[in-house]
Formats: sequence, structure tokens, C-alpha cells
Amino acid sequence: MKISCEIIRDLLPLYHDGVCSNDSKALVEEHLAYCDSCRADLEAMTQRLPLNDAKQNMYEAEAVKNLSIRWKKGMMKSLVKGSLLTLAIIVLVVLIGYSLLDFKVVPKP
Repeated sequence: MKISCEIIRDLLPLYHDGVCSNDSKALVEEHLAYCDSCRADLEAMTQRLPLNDAKQNMYEAEAVKNLSIRWKKGMMKSLVKGSLLTLAIIVLVVLIGYSLLDFKVVPKP
């Protein structure tokens, strides 16, 4: 059975981690027996990440984490500001409405 390399490349990470089904595993192994390109992709997955790249990835992950924290703080500040502004507008509308109730219109003679 001829399976396209794209499908096998989608299954390779699952195969590499050992979490694919037995049928998928057999399918991947059958394909790897005759496809050098997919076999090379699997070999690339098994190689360790160089230490410099790992440090760079850790730095980038920390930067994303810090950015996420700042974004969440900004969202909380915006929520508080919006809530206070809404409350102030409601109070203003109530006060204006109450003052208009006391306003008496005198008809012209």
C-alpha cells in the first residue's frame, strides 16, 4: 500500500514518541522501509537539540512568559478602569435624572 509522505510526516512525531496506534505504527514502519526522505526526517527527530539552541529556546520561552504576565496585568487594569468609568457614568446619569425630577415647569400665562 502506497502512502504519501505528507501523511507519514504527520504521523512521525506520534511514532517517535510511541503514542500512535499499532496500525499507524505498522503503516509508518512499512513506509520507512522504502522511503529515504521520511527515514531522514525520523533521524532528525531523534537527534538532540544543540545546547545553544536549547538556551535560546529557554530565553524565548521566558520572554513569552513575561509578555504574558504583562498582558494579563494590562487586561486587569483595563477591566478595573472600564468598570470604574461605567460606574461613574451610571452615577452621573442617576444624579442628572434625579435632579430633573425636581425640576418644575411653570406654564406661561
